[in-house]
Amino acid sequence: MSGPDLITLGCRLNFAESEAMRAMAADRDDLVIVNSCAVTAEAVRKTRQQIRKAKRARPEAEIVVTGCAVQTEPETFADMPEVSRLLGNREKMLPESFVSDRSLVSDIMAVRETAPHLVTGFSDRARAFVEVQNGCDHRCTFCVIPYGRGNSRSVPAGLVVDRIKALVDEGFQEIVLTGVDVTSYGPDLPGSPSLGLLVERILKGVPALPRLRLSSLDSIEIDDRLFEIITGEPRFMPHLHLSLQAGDDMILKRMKRRHSRAQSVDMVARLKAERPEIAIGADIIAGFPTETDAMAANTLVLIDDCQIVYGHIFPYSARRGTPAAKMPQVPVPLRKERAQRLREATARQKAAFLENLVGTRQNVLVERENGAGHAESFAEVAIRGHSGEGDMTGKIVRAHIADIEDGIAIGDIG
Repeated sequence: MSGPDLITLGCRLNFAESEAMRAMAADRDDLVIVNSCAVTAEAVRKTRQQIRKAKRARPEAEIVVTGCAVQTEPETFADMPEVSRLLGNREKMLPESFVSDRSLVSDIMAVRETAPHLVTGFSDRARAFVEVQNGCDHRCTFCVIPYGRGNSRSVPAGLVVDRIKALVDEGFQEIVLTGVDVTSYGPDLPGSPSLGLLVERILKGVPALPRLRLSSLDSIEIDDRLFEIITGEPRFMPHLHLSLQAGDDMILKRMKRRHSRAQSVDMVARLKAERPEIAIGADIIAGFPTETDAMAANTLVLIDDCQIVYGHIFPYSARRGTPAAKMPQVPVPLRKERAQRLREATARQKAAFLENLVGTRQNVLVERENGAGHAESFAEVAIRGHSGEGDMTGKIVRAHIADIEDGIAIGDIG
């Protein structure tokens, strides 16, 4: 048996959880599991589209749909004739769910612990994603995810360290710590350890780990301990993806974010002053309700002020039941136009960033047999030659960056 087919939408945590489900349902090759996303209305639409496509491709298969969209609006998927049954975000992490024939979607807010087996996902043979936290205690006015993931809960540090040791022993060169709100790690654990303390324990407890990254985090929650690791630890990769969302203080207030524009700019400036090679990515919403042209302009300038080279930018999407959905809405065409301007600004920053890599030597983790991988700054690199060394997948190689083609750095070994 080859196990279930997996269709995954959304965040890195979803992809990690899909790998866990693949292992739990390894003997069920009659299943197609669709792991949904609810972050935008478009994500829900794509989930429905993937369900229909899966049923056309495998009409005999049992279509099991899970994930945040199922948790937040189960009726949407229960009404689809293609769907065999639904599993909530808690149930999808329980092995017994895959031998049942019932739909199981419980109250996610009642969940107090993360999955005990530690969720791990893989990117080819090189990078592994390890869940250290799940859920979110904050209530941003645009976000439905806390209602899909529940309250914040953390994995004990000892379990995280043991899991990462095992992955490094299996040959993984890079670990990415994932979660819904990673920087909220720890308050629910004995002694209230911080994310910085967790990262410190990982680096100390797994000396053979070459590369460590974090998934998206809130800059306002980068404490002194984490700041020192980010800027001073060579095994912590010089790349951060920040949940900025906007660059206008009034919009940030209406979003119920916990930082100001100045705090974001200051944190990036401090990080780059200590470690200039750090590359910044960011989540940004275009056309949030009540956003004027002047407010949008403030967010546009934030791209340059924070030197954002990796932008996850999308037009605001009203989610049912959220406070922002009741606010005065920006016309959809204007949201898309503003999103496009933000993408163009990040593209300019990225182009300049990549050009500065030309002529330098970069440590590249090769992730695919064709020589594609990522530098420490997360710049995508294509290796042109490997000097007869054979398959380099899963290895860290030293590459001279010779050129940039279509947003990809072209490197030569040596």
